[in-house]
Amino acid sequence: MATKSPEAEAVEPPKSKKMLVIVAVLVVLGVALAGGWFYLSKQQAAALDEDEEEEVAAVVEPSGPPTYLPLDNMVVNLADPGGERVAQIGITLEVSSPLELEKVKAYLPTIRSDVLLLVSQRTADELLSREGKEKLATDVLAAASRHFGKPAPVKGKKNAKDAGNGNPVRGVLFSSFIVQ
Repeated sequence: MATKSPEAEAVEPPKSKKMLVIVAVLVVLGVALAGGWFYLSKQQAAALDEDEEEEVAAVVEPSGPPTYLPLDNMVVNLADPGGERVAQIGITLEVSSPLELEKVKAYLPTIRSDVLLLVSQRTADELLSREGKEKLATDVLAAASRHFGKPAPVKGKKNAKDAGNGNPVRGVLFSSFIVQ
């Protein structure tokens, strides 16, 4: 077995110093990696915040006055037993912009027909309650939306306003509502 000379032991650092240097290098490398990861995650979060701000800016509604399209008043027989009850309803559609108004006017006969069918399926009791009127407004908005290939908004608001999904019809308003 070979024994080490005293000169070889002097040149070779002790194992504890080697281990200390390795640990120090690993710690410095770990801190550098953690700092890089932290920096990149902050950059990515900032980029996502900017994207969200741009999306919010894109959803902002036009600042001009709203555009409305009144439909002719409709008289409809209701689905009550006996068929003696009728409703006279005046509906006004809220359109997203004056430019979209002509597009909606092209579909008015089919929208009006859909509204008549929807109302004729209701009973007087349904239409006399606020919830029934709100449900009818939501259903009319959904019927008008299908003509433009857009999904109907699902919101519980009175007018069921659309938040910018590209649908030209944004709301349904009742200008008159008489149940006899």
